[in-house]
Amino acid sequence: MKNAVIALVITAAAVALVFLLIPGDYNSTGYLWMKSLHIIALIAWMAGTLYLPRLFVYHAEIGPGTPQSETFKVMERRLLKAIMNPAMIVTWVAGLWLAFKGGWFVADGNGWLHAKIVLVVLMSGLHGYYSASVRRFANDANTKSVKHWRIMNEAPTILLILIVILVVVKPF
Repeated sequence: MKNAVIALVITAAAVALVFLLIPGDYNSTGYLWMKSLHIIALIAWMAGTLYLPRLFVYHAEIGPGTPQSETFKVMERRLLKAIMNPAMIVTWVAGLWLAFKGGWFVADGNGWLHAKIVLVVLMSGLHGYYSASVRRFANDANTKSVKHWRIMNEAPTILLILIVILVVVKPF
């Protein structure tokens, strides 16, 4: 819980700084740069979100106390701390900036954005679940089966598909 609060504070501070320091509107070059940053961060976040549960599958198969288990602990921690956490924060910061500067929050017919935000909140919750799981594996306290992790490996894919459809098609 403490880590989640720290992540929220960092994200809120980053959002405030970006909103104050980066000018731009929907038609500016700054907007396009921020959109590029948002997409790049999203790709990095999703790469980690798709790979981490696959590591959990392999880790759960070998069980605790082996040299391979110790290697997986390092891989999981580094993936989470060095790639996934920063990418998630940048995705949120850039996405909120884009929605605000693009006027998406106030324009009519943007139910797709609200649905997207709900799905991104769910993706962030999944990220939090994976983060707690990294800690459980690090403490040799995983109680979930290989089958569970195989199923959890599909969850981000489903969310990503729905998010992309909402952004591209804008069905409502």
